[in-house]
Amino acid sequence: MERRVLIHAPRGRDAAVVQRVLQDIDLTAVVCASADAMVSALDEGAAAAILTEEALVQLPEAPLRTWLTSQPSWSDFPFIVLASRDAGGRSRQALALLQTLGNAFVLERPVHTETLARAADAAVRARRRQYATRLHLRQLEDTRAEVERLNTELEGRIAARTRELAGANDRLMAEIAERERAQAALIQVQKMEAIGRLTGGIAHDFNNLLHVVNMNLDLVARVAKDEKVLGIAARAKGAVGRGAKLTGQLLSFARNQSLLPRLTDVNALLEGMRELVAVSVGPSIQVEMVPCNRPAWAVLDANQLEMAVLNLAVNARDAMPAGGTLTVSAGLTDGVSGELPAGEYVTVSVRDTGVGIAPHLLTKVFDPFFTTKPVGSGTGLGLSQVYGFARQSGGLAILRSQEGRGTVVEMSFPASGERGGEQAESGVPSQDREAQRQKVLVVEDDAEVRRVIVESLSMLGYVVSEAAEGTAGLAALAAAPHDLLVVDYAMPGLNGAEVIAKAREMVGEIPVILVTGYADMAQVGRVLGTQSILIKPFDIATLATAVSKALPMRAAAA
Repeated sequence: MERRVLIHAPRGRDAAVVQRVLQDIDLTAVVCASADAMVSALDEGAAAAILTEEALVQLPEAPLRTWLTSQPSWSDFPFIVLASRDAGGRSRQALALLQTLGNAFVLERPVHTETLARAADAAVRARRRQYATRLHLRQLEDTRAEVERLNTELEGRIAARTRELAGANDRLMAEIAERERAQAALIQVQKMEAIGRLTGGIAHDFNNLLHVVNMNLDLVARVAKDEKVLGIAARAKGAVGRGAKLTGQLLSFARNQSLLPRLTDVNALLEGMRELVAVSVGPSIQVEMVPCNRPAWAVLDANQLEMAVLNLAVNARDAMPAGGTLTVSAGLTDGVSGELPAGEYVTVSVRDTGVGIAPHLLTKVFDPFFTTKPVGSGTGLGLSQVYGFARQSGGLAILRSQEGRGTVVEMSFPASGERGGEQAESGVPSQDREAQRQKVLVVEDDAEVRRVIVESLSMLGYVVSEAAEGTAGLAALAAAPHDLLVVDYAMPGLNGAEVIAKAREMVGEIPVILVTGYADMAQVGRVLGTQSILIKPFDIATLATAVSKALPMRAAAA
């Protein structure tokens, strides 16, 4: 019921044509012969509805208005209205009905089938997000009911114990206080988790769009000769870079950022940032770097830790307009809080002597897009990125502040007993090597992303075949030999890691490049390591380098 699209087009062959278009994009199309059947089908459930303008004016307005107003808070049912081009304008009745529908998208006929298909797919995707919101709300309600049930049981036990033991009043008050603290912590965790899921989903879809734009701009820059066109493409790529940074921050908060964790000397990393932090905060602020008096090693993404420290340093600078002291320190602790398992942790602390944060704002500081700065002075993603990075790395971020006395942010990460040595940098193969007509198989579920990768590889001289999902990719691999497999991670059915594992069972150690926007790096690393992973969005040069590095693996194996 939640995937079907209702069609009400009583005149001519409109309904049959629309039904065929929807079936071509794997949607369940249900033709409603009458207005009453349309309203009845809406009661049963649907993802969207497509109707013609002449059918719209025939719908019974009262039942339709009743159905629309009775929708739950999460629901905003989408309608697609196929309107006629009428120079005289629409009737007042048609305009009133369009206003009643609310979430209505009007397409003027004649409508191209591709346009109709995209509109229907967009409406179904939007409805699917509404269903996801409904699920989250139900989960929250179930959790709240469970908490209330537990509270009721606890209060009953407390009341019974109070009647039996009048002298245990102090212990009873302590138990009530602990219950309230646990309930507040649970509500905060639920809120952050729900926001993280929503943020991660939106950022991942947007990252795919940025990737398509970025690689198409790269293709334009490679084929264009006009300097003006090249300049326009360069400026557009700059904007794509800023968008990619924004989505990276969103994914970091949602704990879906693709991290490259490595054994890192935190003391050496902070010492290497001394000059960069000093330049970032300006001469009016004194910077103190205090390393740990013992070796402090942790497995984390060093680039993300540097970005987090810089974000906190810039926030501290803004909190000290008249100058002050910024202290960045590292230390080892045996325990951080009850939210983390017992053990030794490396804690990076950033402390300022600024104006501080009001107490009523402390619970909101890690929320995405929340900021106390003026409009245009920040995105509100700095602290949320710090929070997401720490949690995704297996640690925790804590903020403490007092008005007029400054703020301290602590990031804690599980300490590692290993010690790093000198690592030799592997050479990057030349991108000018001839492709020699090697065969590359691209497996990607997003049609636009798949097309631009295929076009880029073809331009580089490779023989490219493609598949829209994992099963089709494995079938293509079994049908003909290939030299390289380029596969997306997040796909319906088989994900990228599963496709790689099955492919290697079929054809042995074929070179693989994994393309991802927000993969679980621990799971991916167990399959093939991080050297063969491309993070969206990337350009043609990066793709060419990755392919040239991967293909020699085939020759070495042979």
